[in-house]
Amino acid sequence: MSSLDVLKPSSRAGRRAVERLVRRGDSVLDAKTLRKAEKIVAEVRERGDRALLDYARRLDGAEAESAAALALIASPADSDPALLPAGFAEALERAIVAVERYHAPQVRTGYRLEEEGVELEERVTPLRRVGVYVPGGRASYPSTAVMTVVPARVAGVREIAVATPPGSYRANAALRFTLARLGVAEVWGMGGAHAVAAFAYGTETIRRVDKIVGPGNAWVTAAKKLVVGDVGIDGIAGPSEVVIVADPTADPGDLAADLLAQAEHDPQAAAVLITTDTRLARRVSAEVDRQLAGLSTAETARASLANFGAAFVVEGLEEALDLVERIAPEHLQLVGHEAEVLALHVRAAGAIFLGSSTPEVFGDYVAGPSHVLPTCGSARFASALGVEDFLRRSHTLRFTAGAASHRAAAAATLADAEGLPAHAASARRRVR
Repeated sequence: MSSLDVLKPSSRAGRRAVERLVRRGDSVLDAKTLRKAEKIVAEVRERGDRALLDYARRLDGAEAESAAALALIASPADSDPALLPAGFAEALERAIVAVERYHAPQVRTGYRLEEEGVELEERVTPLRRVGVYVPGGRASYPSTAVMTVVPARVAGVREIAVATPPGSYRANAALRFTLARLGVAEVWGMGGAHAVAAFAYGTETIRRVDKIVGPGNAWVTAAKKLVVGDVGIDGIAGPSEVVIVADPTADPGDLAADLLAQAEHDPQAAAVLITTDTRLARRVSAEVDRQLAGLSTAETARASLANFGAAFVVEGLEEALDLVERIAPEHLQLVGHEAEVLALHVRAAGAIFLGSSTPEVFGDYVAGPSHVLPTCGSARFASALGVEDFLRRSHTLRFTAGAASHRAAAAATLADAEGLPAHAASARRRVR
């Protein structure tokens, strides 16, 4: 039996597979995880350092004697590229430059309007303090540090604090080097819901932040959902996803590799092929099995393909687009002669990768746009992480006495219509 099922969306099995994909967000946060995360968040909020230290010891394996000792202090060796895999430092520099170049034009400065005695100004200011979560469970992700810290720095955020599981930090020289290169001086060895709670509400040791960004496991996601409103968040993240729409000219081996690049992330990751060519779908399915045989992450990838993997054979491009819109994937690859035309009609995808030479994996590392993207169908209304996520807008207003008198009657009339006499009275006092 193949690891990647070939299905028609209109068949009974196909309809079930599509529905499973459309509702994939339901599996990210179950009621039990939310309840347990709620307890952790509440305890850290109420008991501060004592609860944080307790959970860090129990869940992260921390050996700290105090919350202050959860701080991960960089050593001079962490900045030594000689201790890294060959070429890592150069590749990292290339990624940082690409992310800086892409996000620099997103910086906004606001604007002013003046008309007949009225001055209006939009002010755009960076957030003061941001918390970045860098996952460290199944793998450690230096790339996530780049894709979150760099846009924040470009926006002008002065204080950036990172939380990451301590074991992952200590075991991964590449992550330590990356954080040192990015100039992140505040790194806390804590993971999961207690890390989110500490950033959201602060403790005696850890100062609260204005916003929390970065992906994480179900515990992190649950905690972010619970604290939203008390602190800003980038979104409710789920496992990674890719949908590939390919025509018969596509290379089956490339497509299989691109699907597996997502499937190896997590058992709940989604890897989907959509094509009008049954023969291509079957060849890709066979290639997936062949490449799985030599993949060190095959166990995770097979579980992912069993849960949210499929090769859908559709009747035409209209059906393909309809399926893409229903799934609203984090990553969408368009491969074939119609890629450019198809891209013009896509409205629900976190990021679009055009052509056979543009695999999603380039977006993970070296393309430039942040790889923190909306998942679980939220691409219908949410956007990629960018500089604007680290900015806040406010406005100032100034009326001259003449301008106030000229507009007071209109304001009072509107207030009267809403049944707010004090509002109306306040406006009418400005009539001169």
